[in-house]
Amino acid sequence: MAVGGAVRVSRALLSVSDEAGLVDLAKGLRALSVELWATSGTRRLLAGAGVPAESTESLTGIAEWFGGRVKTLHPALLGGILAPRTAEGTRELAERSLKPIDLVVVNFYPFARRRQEGRTDAELLEAIDVGGVTLARAAAKNHSYVAVATDPSEYGPMLEELRGSGGSLGAATRRRLATAAFARCSEYDALIATSLRTAEGEGAEGREGLPESLTLRREPTPLRYGENPHQAAAVYRIDPGPGATLSSVPLALRKGDRLSYTNLLDLDAALRTVAEFSGPAAVMVKHAIPCGAAEAERLDDAVGRAVATDPIARYGCGIAVNRPLDAASVAALKGIFVDLLVAPSYLPEARASLDRRPKVKLVEGPVPDPRARYLELHGALGRVLLQEGDRRPLLRSELKPATSHRVDEAGLSALDFAWRVVRHVKSNAVVLADGTATVGVGAGQTTRVRAVEGALQVAGDRAKGAVLASDAFFPFADGVEAAGRAGVSAIVQPGGSLRDPEVLEAAERFGIAMYLTGWRVFRH
Repeated sequence: MAVGGAVRVSRALLSVSDEAGLVDLAKGLRALSVELWATSGTRRLLAGAGVPAESTESLTGIAEWFGGRVKTLHPALLGGILAPRTAEGTRELAERSLKPIDLVVVNFYPFARRRQEGRTDAELLEAIDVGGVTLARAAAKNHSYVAVATDPSEYGPMLEELRGSGGSLGAATRRRLATAAFARCSEYDALIATSLRTAEGEGAEGREGLPESLTLRREPTPLRYGENPHQAAAVYRIDPGPGATLSSVPLALRKGDRLSYTNLLDLDAALRTVAEFSGPAAVMVKHAIPCGAAEAERLDDAVGRAVATDPIARYGCGIAVNRPLDAASVAALKGIFVDLLVAPSYLPEARASLDRRPKVKLVEGPVPDPRARYLELHGALGRVLLQEGDRRPLLRSELKPATSHRVDEAGLSALDFAWRVVRHVKSNAVVLADGTATVGVGAGQTTRVRAVEGALQVAGDRAKGAVLASDAFFPFADGVEAAGRAGVSAIVQPGGSLRDPEVLEAAERFGIAMYLTGWRVFRH
């Protein structure tokens, strides 16, 4: 058989921990007259399903040594996999009485699951696969002559090709399967290394409290496109090690077209923001920026107040809620073009109403725990930037009054609400709120005064009596003066500018109650 040509599969070696789909695969291979060989546990599974397979022990001459640690690490198997199908390789196989193996179906001990179960260090060590990884690497290395399947998702397409080609697998398929096998070996080893590093007491993290290494794997769900339709995009799941997640919120698309790159950015922004609130809340986002948010006693009120923030920006928006979406909340969206909705669940009447809106995408997923540690990933200059997510709560004791004016308890609650929202808005960021609802948002501006002016323009007359949150200090008094002329009653901001005296003087002059936090919440 020439290197790179189609390979006829005559003999297969089966050794799996994940039994999903194996019986159907084995039956399909038998129907194609493929000779099956299997390790003991896999062979018992097949026998129970009425699929005969030869025992690898009859090839190796050994049973399971050392409690199963040694069973496939043997020249009779590795030689049959690694031998080149050249004249010299065929001669040596015959000389050593070895059987050539054309297909290896293998997956690894469930180390990740054992780790999630909180097993002891000794139990985790026993869950490290050696033989399976070795078989996979051997077959992947010799993919010029041998095929390897390391995931049940590969069985169906492989069988389909075998049936359509009279029992052969092409070079492109073997190379693709080999690439996937090496990727899974790499991912598996990285996961083990991360866990061992933690067990050493060193932690899975470096001095900054961030992972020393990341494991990345492409998710099977395709995206429609990237930021623009002419850009391809994909989703990768990343495991940063114990104690942190990377926004890996389980999401299910219940209705609508495939999600796009920007849809996922919108979902992340909306869910992270709505998670700030314990009462019924809704958050409206546009271009991954919260542009309306509200918390109320009833979810429909929260939805209605959130989308009322900016009647222009809400066209084609995304909305997240932190309660099961009901019919009254859907009614609050009447006449509004909503591109994307995410909720923990959809009540039947709400779903029936939404099914009559053909363009809306419905996503179901839990609201993240705002107190749980998570990490955020960005790309720049061909590099990956990683930081821990901003979970720091604003304590009432941190709100330091800086002017002679004060607000009552309702005003303090409004300032707290505005701060919870502004920390999720892109810098420079300013949020105006009336109680527990936004009335204006200024985002992504290159100067703070323009962020203030943008929020005031959205708010209009609603700015009078509203409170304002700024994600960083005011470098000049102009932003405070603009807010004062519009009738803003109170401001919360970090402080720390060289011109703080001028800023505070402006607030005093306009009768604004200004509170300083001492820390900023930039978001780029």
